[in-house]
Amino acid sequence: MKRRTFLASAVATTAVAGCLGDSDDDTAVETADTTADSASGGDYATNGEFPPNEDPRNGFPPEFEDVPEERSVDTDAFGTATQSGVDVPLVPVDVAHHWFRRREARFADARGAEQYDTSHVYGSVLSTAPDGVENDPVADWPKDDRVVLYCGCPHHLSGMRAAALIEAGYEEVYAIDEGFWEWHARNYAMAGNDLSATPRGRVIRGRASPESAGETAWARHEPTGQREAATIDADGGYRMTLRFVDVDRDSPIVVETPDYTVEAPLGRLARSTVTADLT
Repeated sequence: MKRRTFLASAVATTAVAGCLGDSDDDTAVETADTTADSASGGDYATNGEFPPNEDPRNGFPPEFEDVPEERSVDTDAFGTATQSGVDVPLVPVDVAHHWFRRREARFADARGAEQYDTSHVYGSVLSTAPDGVENDPVADWPKDDRVVLYCGCPHHLSGMRAAALIEAGYEEVYAIDEGFWEWHARNYAMAGNDLSATPRGRVIRGRASPESAGETAWARHEPTGQREAATIDADGGYRMTLRFVDVDRDSPIVVETPDYTVEAPLGRLARSTVTADLT
């Protein structure tokens, strides 16, 4: 199908919806109880006094003194999400945290660098969806090690990255079911430049051609490289929730599907059904 590209006009907006519920106040920001008390493992602050991150590329958590007892986990009982024809197991966040405290998994962040720098799972590496980053640390990990991916809302990007790793031969790969922001809300171990930042989710709904069903719709904030994605449904519809840092309703967002690309302020996109004819 012929691709069409449009630039939508900048229009002031009203309320937008999000992962944490709808709000009519665009200035309302959810605030976590975490604080950056110490720094270790590079220039990032942390939300606690943790052992240093001795090897920033290995994706392992630090060696905690207080290690929880081993427990039986039936991974076959996990739900799955299908990405590019690959069934990706979804690990509950409490199980992922149990593995984290016991150093039984390597962790990777499938979001963008801006989001990773703001806050991430302590010890995790950046491995952006769908194909990783240049000189990606994950490429050096043994393929029989357990790998846990995460993203923001809640597991689309991490599912994409996990599916790519499974296709590449990694044997035990998971995406955190509830996503990073549940990890953040539980005050699990984190590092970053602004651990108190909890950007509100903003929903974009759109419609592409039904011929694009099963393919990916993307939303990007190009100045910072932040992006989100969703699978296009059988009827051409798609829905994605953006939790971008330092982005407001006036920020320009590019939405791209296989048959069109549009750019408009986030608020304009959030109050409309995005189509090729958005003006």
